[in-house]
Amino acid sequence: MSRTGRTEEGRGRLGSTLSGLAVALGCVLFLGGFVWGAILYKPYTVPTDSMSPTIVAGDRVLAQRVDDADIRRGDVVIFKMKSWGDMPMVKRVVAVGGDTVACCTEGRLTVNGKQIQESYLAKGQAAEWKKIPTITVPQGRLFLLGDERVGSLDSTAHLTEAFSGTVARSAVDARVDAVAWPMNGMLDRPTGFKTLGPLSSPGPLRLILGVIVVGAVLVLGGAAYGPIAKRAGKKRSTVRAEPAGVR
Repeated sequence: MSRTGRTEEGRGRLGSTLSGLAVALGCVLFLGGFVWGAILYKPYTVPTDSMSPTIVAGDRVLAQRVDDADIRRGDVVIFKMKSWGDMPMVKRVVAVGGDTVACCTEGRLTVNGKQIQESYLAKGQAAEWKKIPTITVPQGRLFLLGDERVGSLDSTAHLTEAFSGTVARSAVDARVDAVAWPMNGMLDRPTGFKTLGPLSSPGPLRLILGVIVVGAVLVLGGAAYGPIAKRAGKKRSTVRAEPAGVR
């Protein structure tokens, strides 16, 4: 065997080894990303327009499992309360335990006396269609509103109940990070609440998706190496086998 042949054979073996490693690593990343996502996130289908325009009926959202201590103002949460129908519901947290919430001052919701710029409301929509009395949220509870204030059955529909329509933190199951279908992406940060304290940080959804994409690319790239290398080898063999032309 010629030296050139030995060199090409060595390169072929190295390429096959690397392509096998790429496929193996890609499978680990691809499957691991899905497992990681399944552990951290739960999918929900939203049945109503109470969170319009942020989330509309039929949207498929991804909600991160979180401890109730990690819930902040502005978060969109999934929760379930017996007095609210004992079914999963999605609303936005506008006040937490110890906050004083009221509506409206100059057309805006106020929390602890500060007017909140609610950029997630539809253009021209009022902060509330009916006046909210001044309420101090009990510790360990949350005051929740839908982004579609006119049609949302939120804390304002339960003001006469115990705890003035607030929901226990422990009733929250997950925090919505993104609208997966249609692919609207990650929810915008509710910056209007920044003056009242820190906001929640987005979950690792983007990182998980990145891991899955990288894994898929490695699997496809590694699997494609063999046929490409084989075809290239045939072309080189054909070129060497062709007799030199007469000039």
